Amino acid sequence: HRFKMKITFSKKGDMRFISHLDLLRLFQRAARRSNLPVTVTRGFNPHLKISITKALKLGLESDSEEAVLHMDREADPEEFKKVMNEKLPDGIRVINAEGIKH
Repeated sequence: HRFKMKITFSKKGDMRFISHLDLLRLFQRAARRSNLPVTVTRGFNPHLKISITKALKLGLESDSEEAVLHMDREADPEEFKKVMNEKLPDGIRVINAEGIKH
């Protein structure tokens, strides 16, 4: 079985100047450091399977950005949120996490 974790996050302060690609890398690093069961892609350049729903224009702040992280197994959304927020830099905060089975 595969699971997904849908998160809502905020992007504020100096982090509003981070590019979409750098934001993706930031989430990959935070998830890896958190030892969360995020799915790793197969292939020549393996990376954590994370997608950010829409690219926010550079310089804009937001309280309602969304991302989906593919998981190898189910994880508790509240624990996921807590652990990710410990590893993310100031300016990026996971506001909500919701587990989705598919």
